[in-house]
Amino acid sequence: MNNFYRSIFAGVFLLLSAGSALADNNNFNSLLWMQSSAEYKANTIQAYNTALRNIDAALGNRKWTAAKEQIAHYSSLPPAIVMDIDETVLDNSPYMGKVVFEGGEWNAVTWNEWVALQSATAVPGAVEFIKAMRDKNVKVIFISNRECRKAGNPASGFCQEAGTIANLAKVGVAGVLPEDVLLLGEEEGWTSEKKSRREYISKKYRIVMLFGDDLGDFLPDVKSNITPQERDRLVSENKNNWGKKWFMLPNPTYGSWINILHDPKSQYIMKY
Repeated sequence: MNNFYRSIFAGVFLLLSAGSALADNNNFNSLLWMQSSAEYKANTIQAYNTALRNIDAALGNRKWTAAKEQIAHYSSLPPAIVMDIDETVLDNSPYMGKVVFEGGEWNAVTWNEWVALQSATAVPGAVEFIKAMRDKNVKVIFISNRECRKAGNPASGFCQEAGTIANLAKVGVAGVLPEDVLLLGEEEGWTSEKKSRREYISKKYRIVMLFGDDLGDFLPDVKSNITPQERDRLVSENKNNWGKKWFMLPNPTYGSWINILHDPKSQYIMKY
């Protein structure tokens, strides 16, 4: 075999090897689905269209609340919807794509760089829905586990709030106020568990709808020390909220759904 054919063979081998390595990454097919399938877009648009059809009923019923943390005597409070940001309003799949292609995994440094780029696009249907809520004078508040560490915190030195607000503006959600973006670590007690932030909002607003891509965006104590069966039970117990007050967006790439599984994860795959 001469040198010319050896170089061609080597190039083909490298391409096939790279493709195989990518396909072996746990997130390869998940990202393919999110970024290329019409089904993903149909799911997200369906969620927001369904919410839009229900909002008038929510606003017209002063006893209507979507938050289990809602305080008593909330009927006179102004209405608000509460939304997660990542994979609910902003699509970060290009960041995950970079992770897959580089054979790495999520880490705080590269994630902070991604947030600073302000390059996330909008989840289909989200921007139109938010604009419709503003037209109806419904407050839109974001609870996100993007971080904002105050001075004196051991992990201080950065805050992802400004970059997040700028990215929202880029996709068409302009004029978001800092006080309407509640980030991880921004106040004492604001951990990755979002219950305390829902409680904070519920003192000022009647929360009429919740939006997220993780069960923790709707319920407390579901992100660790819990079994898939217990999570399934909670979903069933709250079946009347789904598609009415609670709206789950699809995200097969990361989340508490996989974090609560023990290794080897193959034990959770059913087979005949």
